[in-house]
Amino acid sequence: MTESPTARLAYHQVDAFTEIAFAGNPAAVYVLDDWLADAHLQAIAAEHNLAETAFVVPDSAAGGHLRWFTPTCEVELCGHATLATAHVLLTERTDFSDPLTFTTEKAGPLHVSREGETLWLNLPADPPTACHETMDAVADALGGSPDEWHVASNYVAVFGSRDTVAGLSPDFAALARALTGTNRGVIVTAPADETDETVDFVSRYFAPAHGINEDPVTGSAHCTLAPYWGTRLGRERLVGHQISARGGRLSCDLAGERVHVGGPAVTVAAGTLFLDASEVAP
Repeated sequence: MTESPTARLAYHQVDAFTEIAFAGNPAAVYVLDDWLADAHLQAIAAEHNLAETAFVVPDSAAGGHLRWFTPTCEVELCGHATLATAHVLLTERTDFSDPLTFTTEKAGPLHVSREGETLWLNLPADPPTACHETMDAVADALGGSPDEWHVASNYVAVFGSRDTVAGLSPDFAALARALTGTNRGVIVTAPADETDETVDFVSRYFAPAHGINEDPVTGSAHCTLAPYWGTRLGRERLVGHQISARGGRLSCDLAGERVHVGGPAVTVAAGTLFLDASEVAP
């Protein structure tokens, strides 16, 4: 795509991991003919001010090269925006068919297949190990001390009950300071309420250093959560409920070094962004 002062870029906004609008996790999705400059991609993501904005450059009817940006930075993996991108290609376009494969720089190839209304992400597993770092400052910022600390791409704080996780009210400025230099967010998790037989575990995800105080529903976090709870519960199939204000449920299947994460998505908006490239700093 040749950038010009009057470029018009079509986008869709999709709520992922939900069957209804205004729930799950929103992402903006751009299907581009070619890459824009990184500064322009970042500026667009900041303009949408969603947890992630996804950009895909198709290379065939079965996928293409995919990148994700928060309002402040590019990220290595984003599950919900990958699901949103697949939803756009398979429901808002007529020139793509599943299964889809997305090429990414850091996460490798990501595969998406469709079963009815469910889109299944095939993602790399990111199992946690015991954390031996001093996490007092993070615990203080979270507003609660977990029973266990683990670490993978993110820190994992394991609490004893759903109510404790739901009741956390972090000091996000303090949490950002405590996480400075780690390039990690914090997943907080606990067993599901025993009265809810449809869910195995609950979680929330905080990443203030990445411009996301609390992510509504985080597909990539379940690359860590599914292996942890699968080992703890002795199961390969699990259902997680991310209990943010918007909330969402994620089906998880363990498959060796991969995790299959499934859920529906719904398009809530579509529009055109007018990009004046001369107004964006290189």
